[in-house]
Amino acid sequence: MNTTVTVGLAIGALVVLVAAVALRVADRIGLPSLLLYLALGVALGEGGPGGVQFEDVGLTQTLGVAALVVILAEGGLTTRWSDVRRAVGPGVALATVGVVVSVGVVAVVGVWLLGFSWGFALLVGAVVSSTDAAAVFATLRRLPLPRRMAAALEMESGLNDAPVILLVLAMSEQLTGGVTHPWYLVVAEVVGELAGGSVIGLGIGVAGAWLLRRAALPLVGFYPLATLALCVLAFATADLAHTSGFVAVYLCGLVLGNSALPHRAGTIGFAEGMASLAQIGLFVLLGLLVSPSRLGDAVLPALLIGLALLLVARPLSVVASLAWFRMPWSQQAFISWAGLRGAVPIVFATFPIAAEVPDATRVFDIVFVVVVVFTVVQGWSLPAVARLLRIGTPITPRDIDVESAPLDELGAELMQLRVPETSRLHGVYLPELRLPEDAAVVLVVRDGRPFVPDRSTRLMRGDQALLVSARGSRREAERRLRAVSRAGRLATWRGERGEPSEVD
Repeated sequence: MNTTVTVGLAIGALVVLVAAVALRVADRIGLPSLLLYLALGVALGEGGPGGVQFEDVGLTQTLGVAALVVILAEGGLTTRWSDVRRAVGPGVALATVGVVVSVGVVAVVGVWLLGFSWGFALLVGAVVSSTDAAAVFATLRRLPLPRRMAAALEMESGLNDAPVILLVLAMSEQLTGGVTHPWYLVVAEVVGELAGGSVIGLGIGVAGAWLLRRAALPLVGFYPLATLALCVLAFATADLAHTSGFVAVYLCGLVLGNSALPHRAGTIGFAEGMASLAQIGLFVLLGLLVSPSRLGDAVLPALLIGLALLLVARPLSVVASLAWFRMPWSQQAFISWAGLRGAVPIVFATFPIAAEVPDATRVFDIVFVVVVVFTVVQGWSLPAVARLLRIGTPITPRDIDVESAPLDELGAELMQLRVPETSRLHGVYLPELRLPEDAAVVLVVRDGRPFVPDRSTRLMRGDQALLVSARGSRREAERRLRAVSRAGRLATWRGERGEPSEVD
């Protein structure tokens, strides 16, 4: 066998294993895992002990887009319709209006403080304006947050890649002397591509769900492969039709993930594993591409742009986007702080280089420093910010991933609930919850000690509980838990129905 291929396979396997260990280390110390992956890439690259000379921007761009497709597919597959229905307005507004405001503010800072030309400043603003799906999905789903707010952030990160990449391509074309179009034509093109991508993604998702429900595939393992293949097909079809592939793949995954497909639990687990592998490969590849010797000159511009983005552009974009959706100010403040940047802006920074935009490497270096510095600042502080704003303890139970088929085959779901300090669930006996007949609390953890509850068990402040529910009864179980938490055991008598509020 070719020695080069063997060595390449060995190096790739070691990188994946090291990255997997790094993920565990990152969880323990609270550091976003993407930084460790980037550091691994830098260590393997020209500035580190690895000494690998890698400057293939075209390959990085191609593999980066492929990785983003997998990450966005996983994001759609793991997002629930019930959350999307309540968050679609805020999510779309953040992904469109929010992007425009962020680009404008960053461009003004680039012109006034750094002496950029307007074209170059708008390009930098466009590149850094997109939040990162991988960072948002991985970080927010570990925190107990109100679902509407978390879903709005996830939808923003899943949808804002599309308008941003169109803006980056338009600005790159303008800076290289290509054919320029009036701004209103650019806006019309963006809207048209987003609409076309949405139609294609939803269409392939619906058709794919119908096909998978009726096709008896010969092996169970084919169902996850077929589901992910449908998402990739949505991206490719939309891109070939000159519409937004990023929107198409996210919406296709959203439809498939919320359909009653065979072996859904195994499919979701497979998608999460593939997305993690895509993140590892993408971040390591971007770390390889960067030249540490150039980063020193990018530190000051990056800090100014990052501060403007974090303290001015992001808050203004959130207020402008969410002013009409009656979202509490505490949640708007958290959304403003949680606009995480990651691999996406770095990947987008390779497009100007590939287009041979003058001084494009400076854009790449600035964006790389912005991502590293401000991911540390924001990623570490999100749990503390949630506690400070008093939004870190929602009543709504969150899903627990189980890698086994029985729950899926039985149409059941496993959820986790924490009893907050201020909840009126405190002191309530389990029968007084009046959960649906096919829902039950099966385990309670109190002061670190787990035990199986019975009819005489009372919930106490700080308890964590595991609930099993039939899929069709989940909404009723959640509604009853909210009602009792707000009004106590006599919630129904007091007229409390447990409907989701603006803070849930």
